[in-house]
Parts: sequence; structure tokens; C-alpha cells
Amino acid sequence: MQLTDWEAAAAVYLPLTAALILRLLNRNRAKQFAACLLSLLWVVPALLAVQAINLRTGWWTFSGDSVRFRGMPIECFAGWAILWGLVPQLALPRLGVCWLAALMVTTDLIAMPLCRPLVLLGPHWLIGEALAALVVLAPALLIAEWTMSGTHLRARAAFQAATSALLFLYFVPETAFALRPGAGWASFFLLPSWIGQVGIQVLLLLAVPGVSAVMEFATRGGGTPIPYDPPRRLVTSGIYRYCANPMQMSCAAVMLGWAGLLQNGWLALAAILSAIYGAGIAEWDEREDLARRFGNDWREYRAAVHNWRFRWKPYYSGPNATIYIAASCGPCSELRAWLEARGPVGLRIIDAEVLPPGAIRRVRYASADGNSDVEGIRAMGRALEHLNFGWAFAGFVLSLPGIWQVVQLLMDASGLGPRVVARRQGSESAPNWRQNSAEPDLDRQ
Repeated sequence: MQLTDWEAAAAVYLPLTAALILRLLNRNRAKQFAACLLSLLWVVPALLAVQAINLRTGWWTFSGDSVRFRGMPIECFAGWAILWGLVPQLALPRLGVCWLAALMVTTDLIAMPLCRPLVLLGPHWLIGEALAALVVLAPALLIAEWTMSGTHLRARAAFQAATSALLFLYFVPETAFALRPGAGWASFFLLPSWIGQVGIQVLLLLAVPGVSAVMEFATRGGGTPIPYDPPRRLVTSGIYRYCANPMQMSCAAVMLGWAGLLQNGWLALAAILSAIYGAGIAEWDEREDLARRFGNDWREYRAAVHNWRFRWKPYYSGPNATIYIAASCGPCSELRAWLEARGPVGLRIIDAEVLPPGAIRRVRYASADGNSDVEGIRAMGRALEHLNFGWAFAGFVLSLPGIWQVVQLLMDASGLGPRVVARRQGSESAPNWRQNSAEPDLDRQ
């Protein structure tokens, strides 16, 4: 049975009309727009991934000869994305994630059987519905609520990084394969195994500056890369000491490398267009916005740090950061000598013994503004930022979530774990010592 014009129009325009009406009725425009944008950007690739799994499992099938995307009529795909990505966030933003999820799933459970014969349900379609609710709907509702309320900053930043990966590494290739049919994903699996393995590792390295930049926005800037949820403070630390737009550069490089692994010229063109957009429209808009918000501090930074090339030595402005290293610890003293020999920029190295008794048990890095006090492996990663780009890159990798915990565990297991540092007799407390040096609770900002 073919999808009629009325059914096609209803699949798209009913959810779209509802979303537009609700948008006009809502007064919280800026945050609402950011919440809806992030929610929709998650739903689109995640829904396509569920549909790709459905093609193998047969939870549901679609009849008719209409234009399809991964086996789903394009009208149904667009309508479903709008229904889950926009409507609940606009209609009942204060209802809560659990109640919204229950409402949308209940609606689906009622509507899906009524769509016969256009949608033919398999015997295990409820499994597909549960998976879609878990990986598509629930994350979309969470990111929308957190963006609206301004909470869970680090989780929002992580979601945005994951969304970017889904969009550029999965959705864009799927779109290219649909428009220009060919070998598709098989191109990668037909490569010699060593080329595929090396290629993936190179892509991971190329992604490090982008991921590190997102983390820096959350940790130091108190915001995210989304224009409607920007950092509240100017970020010139971390990867931004070396490049002014590491996210755009990293994204374009990863897309170009992914195009090479998939042997697809259209994806290479998409990477080039992404770089052109970043160097043109995005840069102009960003320059105007940041100059207006941060004035001379931004202009001074941009005069020294460029967009599409890395500095070798770090940019530094303002008071020095401090790293506390115990002089009474043999390995720590060697670390201090190693750092001093490389002439760190904007970093003071102070004996940990000047701090109050029991105040420090690991190497500690204290930023001048107090927004990034860390210990152990992460402190070492921060210290490496002050040397040169080569060592800083190693520091960015060490500071990535999941990696620093493993490295710290291995260091502790090898005998380089926390230890009590006695205060040196007759010494005064460090002038910039903060009694509460723990990182700020960014999730509640």
C-alpha cells in the first residue's frame, strides 16, 4: 500500500505544526531554543541508528513505495524526530523527564498499532520501542531539561560531544550513502585490518583537541559550545593556549580522516565545507560576539593566538598558576627538576611543605582564578600545558575522562599514591592558598 499525500502530510506537518504553535506560545525564547536544538540534534541520528538495528531485527516494517531513509519513509522519519525532539520540550517543559517519557511512550504504544497497514508490527516490536525510548527519547528529554534549568554542566557538555560524534561520523555518512549509493560502510571493513586499526587510532588523536576544548569550556568557562549556552568566562587555558578554534579544526580533521577510511569523496567534500563554514560565517559571528562580551581581553588573546594553526609555546596572560610539589618526596623532586628544566610559561613551582599540615596529599595544580584546582595525574596534565604543544597534547590526553582515572590507579598501585606532607618548620602558608581547593560544583551552576 502506498503512502497517500494526506498521510505523508500528516506524518510531517501535524508534529511540525504542534511544535511551531507551542514555540510561539513559549516566552523563554533563548533557553528554549537551545534546549530544542540540542534535543532534535540528538534524536535525528539516534533514531536513525535504531532504525538501522530494526532492519536486522524486524521489529516493524513500512509498506508503500515512498522515498525512504534506511528503510523508513522520509515523512515518518521527519515526523517522529519532530514529535520526540521538539513537541514534549515545548509542550510540557516543566513536567519532568520521567512523566514526559511515560507520556510519549504511552502515546507511541497506542498509536503504533493504529497505523496499520502502513506500519506492520513484528512479534517483538515492544523491544524496539523500549530501545528507542532508552537511547533516543530519554537522552533528548534529559539534555533539554538540563539546558533549560542550567544544571549538570559537565553532562551537557558530554552530551554535546556525543551528539557531534553521532552527527558527523554516523548521520552525515548515512546521508551520503543514501544520496549516492555505493559500498557504504563496507568500504571500511574491506580495508586491511592494520590500516583500519591505525586509522581509528589516528582519528582518536585528531579528536583530542576538540574533546579537550569542550571540557575546557565546561571547567574553565562555565558553559558549552552551543551559542545559546556559551561560556560565561573567556577561556584562554588548556588547548586554547595554542589554538583559538580547536573544535572546528578537530571536527574538520576527523571528518576528513573518516572520509579517507570510508573512501568517500562526498564525505571529504563535507569536511571541506565544514572548514569553510568555520573559517567564514562561524568565525565572523564568534568574533563579533566575543569582542562584545570580553572586549580587550579577547582582542589581546586573538592577536597572539590564531584559528587554523597551533602555537608551539603557550599563550599566557594574567597571574601565574601554581603547582605544589613536595620537596621531601624523591620522585616528586625529580618531577620538579624536570619541569623547571623545560622553562614552563606562566607556572610557579612551590614546595608543598609550605601548605597547612594535612592540606595536600598529591601534587596539586592551582589556577590563578581558582576555577581549575586539580590533583595527581590531572595536575601533571595541567602543568604540561605550560611547556609546549607537544607536551601539552600529552597533558590533554592524560586529562580525558576515563584515562586519568586509569593512569592514577596505576600510579597509586605502583607506590606513587597519596601521602601526608608535613609542613616545613618556620614556613609561612602560600599567599594564594585556598582552604577549599576542591573544584567548583559545576553541575549546580
